[in-house]
Amino acid sequence: MKKKINKPNLMRRNLIKGLAALPAAMLLASTSYAAPSVNTTGLAVTDDTVTVGILHSITGTMAISETGSVQAEKLAIEQINEMGGVLGRQIKYIQEDGASDWPTFAEKSKKLLVSDKVATVFGCWTSASRKAALPVFEQYNGMLFYPTFYEGLEQSPNVIYTGQEATQQILEGIDWVSREKGAKKFFLLGSDYIWPRTSNKIARKHIDKLGLKVVGEEYYPLGHTQFNSVINKIKLKKPDVIFAAVVGGSNVAFYKQLQAAGIDLTKEKPIVLTISVTEDEILGIGGENIDGAYASMKYFQSLPNENNKKFVEAFKKRWGDNIVIGDVTQAAYLGPWLWKAAVEKAGSFDVDAIRKTLPGIELTTAPEGYVKVHPNHHLWSKSRIGHAKPDGQFEIVYESKDLIEPNPFPEGYQ
Repeated sequence: MKKKINKPNLMRRNLIKGLAALPAAMLLASTSYAAPSVNTTGLAVTDDTVTVGILHSITGTMAISETGSVQAEKLAIEQINEMGGVLGRQIKYIQEDGASDWPTFAEKSKKLLVSDKVATVFGCWTSASRKAALPVFEQYNGMLFYPTFYEGLEQSPNVIYTGQEATQQILEGIDWVSREKGAKKFFLLGSDYIWPRTSNKIARKHIDKLGLKVVGEEYYPLGHTQFNSVINKIKLKKPDVIFAAVVGGSNVAFYKQLQAAGIDLTKEKPIVLTISVTEDEILGIGGENIDGAYASMKYFQSLPNENNKKFVEAFKKRWGDNIVIGDVTQAAYLGPWLWKAAVEKAGSFDVDAIRKTLPGIELTTAPEGYVKVHPNHHLWSKSRIGHAKPDGQFEIVYESKDLIEPNPFPEGYQ
């Protein structure tokens, strides 16, 4: 079910609260705090500093996707520090490498929470890494800001999900392609782990609900590079849509092999609708190899608003003019700002204290436009469809009229 938020009224009503989350470049002056005495419950907080964790894969097959998240989180931390930090303290970070290995994410999570005593962690990318780390965060009462669009079917008091869940991405994408492109037959393709399998389970149920048909479903290991066999199956099945949830470096091989097999995505026979390829992955794939595909996301670098314009400028200034920004990168950037706003509202770094203040926290200056934390720890956000262009960017061809209420447990899709 979708519910509407009267965005202008919310903005006016919460203008003062929104100022706490403004990027440094959008403030007239830096925020200044005296360093108050706060309840830190043994966290790595001094009178001058607070230490947080960054945990993503910077090596292995997932590095192609996760590097942008690291860059976004560091940029946000730097901007917050320029404003005066959080409760008068500068943010320090300890970065760990999940190395595209799920047990390593659990191991590094425990190190950050138990040994380093970080105040919060910004991290994980795949659902497999999040699932591996989740018991650690719940056992040691840490707070994880998780940036990736994901399958839903989860709600933890120790996680803030800053990406889309399935109803905001998968169901919206299938509705759009069936409505606007007349698609009736779908071939589901994904990497072989939790997120693609569960996402396609949800997609299949929705396709059935719409009276449409799934003509094929295949999965391949992370890092897989030989897709010729499944491409031949796709040619034989003749679907209207390849619904793709292939992740990481495998995308490079898949899209190049589609082109080599004579499938011109610009002709849309079949249409490729991906829920996993952002501008970050296209750097490796090459814009010419994915030209014509569609992606269902909430954010694209080409989004035309002032918030995003300033964000893109700051990101490129920090990381280079040739850098690109994808959906998860933007969602990762939101994490430090949401945490800062919750900490300052609570007047404490204590996890239990900020857990109480997080619901209702909003960012009127988010690059995607406007977001608000729901009591279920997901974000109200819009859904969008982008059309991949040869230059590696997306043309936005659809945007939901209203913010979509997150619903990680949609009836009939569990």
